[in-house]
Amino acid sequence: SFEINAALLSRCKVLVLKALTPDALEAVLQGALQNPKGFPDLEITMQPDTLRLIAEFANGDARMALNTLEMAVLNGDRDGKHVTITTAGLSQLINTKSLRYDKHGEEHYNIISALHKSMRNSDVDAAIYWLMRMLAGGEDPLYIARRLIRFASEDIGLADRQALPLTVAVFQACQLIGMPECDVNLTEAVTYLALAPKSNALYAAKSAAQADIKATGNLPVPLQIRNAPTKLMKDLGYGSDYKYAHDTAAKLTTMTTMPPELKLHRYYEPTSQGQEKAWQQRLAAIRQWHQQHPQTEPSDDET
Repeated sequence: SFEINAALLSRCKVLVLKALTPDALEAVLQGALQNPKGFPDLEITMQPDTLRLIAEFANGDARMALNTLEMAVLNGDRDGKHVTITTAGLSQLINTKSLRYDKHGEEHYNIISALHKSMRNSDVDAAIYWLMRMLAGGEDPLYIARRLIRFASEDIGLADRQALPLTVAVFQACQLIGMPECDVNLTEAVTYLALAPKSNALYAAKSAAQADIKATGNLPVPLQIRNAPTKLMKDLGYGSDYKYAHDTAAKLTTMTTMPPELKLHRYYEPTSQGQEKAWQQRLAAIRQWHQQHPQTEPSDDET
């Protein structure tokens, strides 16, 4: 689905290849040993649990299982045509599992999704695990760092105002020193983001505003907050009735700044999480002030 466009894919019959079970892989290995074309002219002896170890090491991949079996035969104890494969000798070939990871395919997106959702769920151990899986698979650390910056804004926002500066600093650290040294920087950021208070209020505000823009199009800017760099614009009423907030004790005015069609629309609704609680209280105070001081409506001529 990543390599073929949708039009062609819709005309194809898609077969999903799933990972083979250890039992199935063991059957494949037995077939290779019993087939006369597998290892011709060799008599192979191995301990009963050796094939099972190879099957489990292959991680669902028959090609990996067969390659490992071939390496085991080539490195076994040989006496003429007789080859003996021991569990101890095999352990030298399977001491590191092969990771299934494609940097531009499904597993790439599966694991970055797992990292993102683990942090969102405040599961710090799972987040660190998925981070290490990506790095072990050869992922570009700058890609991960960019995703962490995005997460800091989308899932934490103003609940912790240090999250975004931290992730930007980690991105710069990864640029400066690269792998493998920057893995600890990424671990620091992932740990911080997983444990930080969460809020998607900023993301929700952005999405709501975008939906209104799509629905209402180019609503005109109210005259009182338009810039008037020319005399003609001033004569047309641009900037007339503008109220300067700094001239008031409350630093607030009754002037309307939202297009009239969207007057009652609200986008940012802060949560009570972390530092965002202070913004929740501040916004409540602003709204209470406006309830006590109704906004002035522009005249028909001004609109």
